Amino acid sequence: MAVLVRTWNVFHGNADPPERRAHLEEMVRLATADRPGVACLQELPVWALSHLAEWSGMTAVGAVASRPLVGSARLGRVLTELHHGLLRSAFTGQALATLVSPRMRVLEERSVVVSDRGEGERRICQTLRVAGLGVVANVHVTSDHAGDQLRRAVDLVLEQEPPTILCGDFNLVPGGGGIYERLRAAGFSEPAPGIDQVLVRGAPSTVPFVWPGDRRVVNGRRLSDHAPVELQVG
Repeated sequence: MAVLVRTWNVFHGNADPPERRAHLEEMVRLATADRPGVACLQELPVWALSHLAEWSGMTAVGAVASRPLVGSARLGRVLTELHHGLLRSAFTGQALATLVSPRMRVLEERSVVVSDRGEGERRICQTLRVAGLGVVANVHVTSDHAGDQLRRAVDLVLEQEPPTILCGDFNLVPGGGGIYERLRAAGFSEPAPGIDQVLVRGAPSTVPFVWPGDRRVVNGRRLSDHAPVELQVG
C-alpha cells in the first residue's frame, strides 16, 4: 500500500508575511488533515512538541535542536507571544518532529547533531525506523553551512539499510552543491525544484509534489514562508 510522506518547514508558526500572532496549531492541523502516513516538520518551537499528538491525531516524535534561551519552553512561549513575527525562535528554542500515522509503528528513534562548532545554530538529523516503511530521516540545516551539514546527515542515512526516506529543509536547491549528485548516485529519487525535499531510496515513489500557494491559505493568511512537499512511497 502506498504511503503519503510530507515535509513542511512551519516557520515557527508564522504566516507569510509574519504577523504578531502565530498560527502553529492551524498549520499542524492543515498538514495532517488528509491523514498522511508520515509528516516531517521543521522550525517548531520547543513548547509545541507536547501538543503535536493532540493537534494531529498522529504519533508525534519530537527532537530538540536548540533549547529555549530562557531555560523554559513555557516562558519562551509567553515572551514570544509579544510578537511572533519579530521574535521567532529567539526565546522558544527550535525542534524537529516526525508525525506517524497511528496505523504504523515506530520501532526506533535517534537524533544526531550535524552542525559543528562555529556553524551557528545547533542542527540535528532525526531518524525513525517505521515498521513496514523503513527509515525516515528529518533534517533542517543552516544555509551558510548547508553543504557540510547535509553531508553529515547523508552519511548517517546511508548507514541505514534501505528503504530510506530523507526529508527536510536542505537550504540548497538541486544543482546548488554536489550533495544532490551524491544522493542520485546512491540511488535516491529525483528531488523537487526547491530547498524542501522528500527523497526515497530502495522503494518506488512518485514525483515530488510542491503545494501551490493557495493550498496553505487559511482564513485569508498564507501559512509559513515554505510550501509543503510530498510524495507517495510504495
